[in-house]
Amino acid sequence: MEVRAVAKYMRISPQKVRRLVDAVKGETVEDGLGKLRYMPQKAAHIVRKILQSAVANADQNSDIDLDTLVIRNITADQGPTLKRFRARARGRGTRILKRTCHITVILAEGTKA
Repeated sequence: MEVRAVAKYMRISPQKVRRLVDAVKGETVEDGLGKLRYMPQKAAHIVRKILQSAVANADQNSDIDLDTLVIRNITADQGPTLKRFRARARGRGTRILKRTCHITVILAEGTKA
């Protein structure tokens, strides 16, 4: 049985999220939450909240044992990019790309991979 949680249009670059994803992929939920709690990156707080949301989704399903949940997969896909301009020297402008991402967490019952 699988449970998922999705957060869309998060205002952080997917490249920054992917750095953290590998640290918790395949871990049990308790271990993953523990690791994310002490990581100083902004993405760690975001991924932690999505992981807690996936656990809450699993709690709604009576067939799933919360103690055996394992983080099967976490993906950080590219979302739409906000384009902004910044004034530069000699009347020029430079484009600034504010990237967004869609983060998906998939939990499954089982043992640590």
